[in-house]
Amino acid sequence: MNIEYHKWKSPALNQDMELKVYGHSGKAMIVFPSSSGRFFDYENNGMVNACSQFIKQGRLKLFTVDSADSQSWFNHSISPRQRADRHDEYEHYILKEVAPFIHDHCADSGKIMATGCSMGAFHAANFFFRYPETFDTVIALSGLYGSRYVLGDYMDDHLYFYFPLIYLPGNNEPLYINHYRKGKIILCVGQGDWERCGTYDCIGETQALKDILESKNIPCQAEFWGHDAAHDWLWWRKQINYFLEKL
Repeated sequence: MNIEYHKWKSPALNQDMELKVYGHSGKAMIVFPSSSGRFFDYENNGMVNACSQFIKQGRLKLFTVDSADSQSWFNHSISPRQRADRHDEYEHYILKEVAPFIHDHCADSGKIMATGCSMGAFHAANFFFRYPETFDTVIALSGLYGSRYVLGDYMDDHLYFYFPLIYLPGNNEPLYINHYRKGKIILCVGQGDWERCGTYDCIGETQALKDILESKNIPCQAEFWGHDAAHDWLWWRKQINYFLEKL
C-alpha cells in the first residue's frame, strides 16, 4: 500500500498541520479524527486496515487529517463566538489547503467523500451539508449533530449555522437541496455502550438527522445497529468496511 506523510504550516491556522495519504488511486476520502484527535489515529485504531481491500484495489484513497477541536469547540477558556471563529479557520484550512492538495494528488477535480467516527462524524456531516459543492458523500459513524454537547444550552444567531440539527430544518434553498439529493448520505450508530449517556446521545441525534432529511425528501441510508454495537473502534472498523462495500 502506498503511504505518504505530509506536513506544512497552514496559513489559515498559523501552525503546522499534518496528514497522511493511503493508496494510489480511487475515490478520495477525507477522514476527520474523533474528539481532538490526530491524523494518525485512524491507522493506529485499525481503521486503515479495515479499508485496506478497497485501497489496495485502487478503489479508494484516504487522506487522514488533524483536528483543531481543542482550540475551537472544546476550548472552554474562550467564548462560543471565539470558538466558532477558530473553527472557521479550520474550515478554511480544509477547503482552501487540504481539498486542493487532494485534487492535485488525485489529478482529479471531482468531489470528495468525507467520513469520521464520533466527533469526526460531526465534522464529516457538517462539511458535507455546509459545502456540498466540494463533498458528495458522507459516512458518519456514531456522530452528534447538534450543539448541546459542545455549547450546552447556549445558542445565538451566529452559532446557528454550525450544527446540522440547527440549520438544516430551515435550509430549503433549492441549490443545497439538489446537491444533497444527488449525494450519498450514510449515517450509522450502535445501540450499545456509550452511544447514549447523559447529554451524549448519538442514537437520538442520528434519528433526528434522519427525520429532518426524510422530511425534505433527501435520500439517506441510516442504520441503527444492535445493542451489542458500542461507541468503539471495534464496531467502527466493522461499519466502515460494510458501508464501503455497499458503495
